[in-house]
Order: sequence, then structure tokens, then C-alpha cells
Amino acid sequence: MACVVWHVPVNTTGTGSTTALRLFRMRDGRRCAIGFSSPEGLAALLGPEQAYTELGEAALRTLISPLGVDTLVFDPRLVAPPVGTPGAAASPTSTAHLQHR
Repeated sequence: MACVVWHVPVNTTGTGSTTALRLFRMRDGRRCAIGFSSPEGLAALLGPEQAYTELGEAALRTLISPLGVDTLVFDPRLVAPPVGTPGAAASPTSTAHLQHR
């Protein structure tokens, strides 16, 4: 059985010597990792300059588990701001995005 490879966003230092997995938050505040089935899907949502690495699901789960993260989102499409308090007006300058953490 072939391993499915996911394109996972990462952050790198200016020198490129260190790479760190980029984590996000769900609308309810839980941390999550995301992966894309193609580099094009990743670039469409996070921009063409977003660095990424290729990982299988098992490797990704192994990396996030010690961080207390157990949620994976594959090929996210809907990206929305966090849910606000009832009755609170949305900021006119708010944009829809995954929260980087």
C-alpha cells in the first residue's frame, strides 16, 4: 500500500537552517495541523511564498502528538475568523484566515 504524501506548511529561519511545522487554530480554539494533497492547493490558500515539506499522515501525527495537538485538517477549503461573542460586531478590517500559532 502506497503512503499518501501531504504538503504541510512550515516556517523556516532567514538562513533556511531551521524548519518548524506551522500550526493553526480551529474556529473553536483547538490547535491543529493542516496538510494539502497538492502544492497548488497549499499555495491557493496560504500564498505562493508559503514553504512546505512533504510528510505522510503517520509522520505528521508523530510530530504533533508531543505538542498536545491531535487534530489534522486535510485540504482545508473554508477558512474563517474565530467565532465572536454573541452580539459583538465584526471588525471592518478583519479578514478570513487560519490563525497561525
